[in-house]
Amino acid sequence: MIENILIVCVGNICRSPMGEALMKARFADKIPPVSISSAGLNALIDYPADPIAQELMELKNLDISTHHARQISNELISTADLILTMSTEQQREMEKLFPNARGKIHRLGKWGEYDVIDPYQRPRSIFEHSLALIEQGIDDWFEMLRNS
Repeated sequence: MIENILIVCVGNICRSPMGEALMKARFADKIPPVSISSAGLNALIDYPADPIAQELMELKNLDISTHHARQISNELISTADLILTMSTEQQREMEKLFPNARGKIHRLGKWGEYDVIDPYQRPRSIFEHSLALIEQGIDDWFEMLRNS
């Protein structure tokens, strides 16, 4: 049973905070409850979520204004039942750094066979594209977990 999901990207200020907020909303009514958090492989520790990410989440009535980036850690890895990365490259890096967690590390876009591009310091349109891919990945994982 999945009780704790960790979403990972590079800096933990764009993709993973959006993914965390969207997944929390999607799993809000799940019984038993699922704990959802995010972290970065090379986190910009204590930085807030990117302003464009905050704006896009506000449009979905989700607030990530209090988010502060944090670095991935052994503790986060050990407590997570499922770890979702934004790309194949991140998945491989995570599996190298945390070989004992290999079986629980997957790519968010696994079911659609895609990576979520990093929108950091790029135009809003790239953020919007990344957000659409994150939403699709969350929908796919939600359905897969709900049916398991």
